[in-house]
Amino acid sequence: MRKDFSRLPGEHIITWLLRCWDNGASSLEMEGREAKQLGSLSREGGIDKAIGKKAQALSLWRRLLSSVRERYPFSEDVVCRPGKWTTMERGIQYLRELAVREMVYYDPDNAQLPTDPDEVQCTRPMWQKFV
Repeated sequence: MRKDFSRLPGEHIITWLLRCWDNGASSLEMEGREAKQLGSLSREGGIDKAIGKKAQALSLWRRLLSSVRERYPFSEDVVCRPGKWTTMERGIQYLRELAVREMVYYDPDNAQLPTDPDEVQCTRPMWQKFV
């Protein structure tokens, strides 16, 4: 699990979160003590400490999103890579990263909001960054 979900050196937080989603973090349910045993996934103490903070069973995905939100309470603190892209694949990847950034600041108790980055509606700020 550490191999699939550990942040790579120099990897942006949002890129790491999207990679965790793509590797199946949403399908891994765990309790707080199990999450603590994962050790340092994010390479940031504040995020790693928060991953195992909640005792109840939650998906690793939800734990990661809430931990990043706790460490960076203001959306301006979490940046995506600059929007320069030259291929359609890179453009789609960047748009998905913008969606993950939006998800970090969603209300985790609102069941109406999507849990899949590919289902997030494009907001005006997302579109402006993308363009």
